[in-house]
Amino acid sequence: MKALQCTDTFTLTNGVQVPCIGYGTWQTPNDGTTAQGVMDAVRLGYRHIDTAWVYGNEEDVGVGIAKCGVKREELFVTSKHWVTERGYEKTIRAIDTSLQNLKTDYMDLYLIHWPCVQKISENWEEINADTWRGFERAYKDGKIRAIGVSNFQEKHIDSLWAHAEIKPMVNQLEFHPGYTQIENVRAMQERGLLVEAWSPLGSGAVLKDARLVEIAQKYNKSVAQICVRFALQNGILPLLKSVKPEHIKNNADVFDFVLAEEDMQKLFAVEGLGFSTYLPEDAPADALCE
Repeated sequence: MKALQCTDTFTLTNGVQVPCIGYGTWQTPNDGTTAQGVMDAVRLGYRHIDTAWVYGNEEDVGVGIAKCGVKREELFVTSKHWVTERGYEKTIRAIDTSLQNLKTDYMDLYLIHWPCVQKISENWEEINADTWRGFERAYKDGKIRAIGVSNFQEKHIDSLWAHAEIKPMVNQLEFHPGYTQIENVRAMQERGLLVEAWSPLGSGAVLKDARLVEIAQKYNKSVAQICVRFALQNGILPLLKSVKPEHIKNNADVFDFVLAEEDMQKLFAVEGLGFSTYLPEDAPADALCE
């Protein structure tokens, strides 16, 4: 994909088009701040909004969607299923709750937020498969246009793949200079999943790194813009978070330059920077996380 603007798209295996940069809402409060951020992002060209039930701001996202001045069908809205709602029946109820919170008849994408893992249950594979059946039911019923996962590693995706009637279409992963988990990324891409990057700026940790500052100066861009471009050139969809309109706009100003291969390799060489400290095997039972 040769992206030229925020509304250019990646194509999922079922043909659904996903705008190539998303507006993320993690840690944004449900007090009108998220709604305003969504409205600002849409005004500035974004058409892809990402939230999750556990963020506690689905209602505010819904307000922003309703008031942004753009038709619902022109937006791409994602939410995520939390770990407390695993299993078929609870998943069906969780989906309906998110739809109610968002005040919409459908979600464009819905993700399993974290896999169940052996540390949590010896029956982790069965639990993930049972949850996924709820996703498949909602997909068939037209409540969700595309279904996927988040924070899954290769063994988790392969287990789910073996049980799934409808294969996952997306895996949302932590990805940024300093923590690329590129082997896992490539494994997903080889299976046809679109990889989305949460924390593409490394939770801000990379923004003052001298190596990235030097690369940014070369292109007369910000470090944030370098990180976003890095994701896109790896075929990864970045999800960007800010409530400041100037940052919302500037972070996505990445379509007028291309990183040279030597600079891509320099970015890959940055290690141990900005990692969230969460791995799937440590998936929290109830902690707030991306």
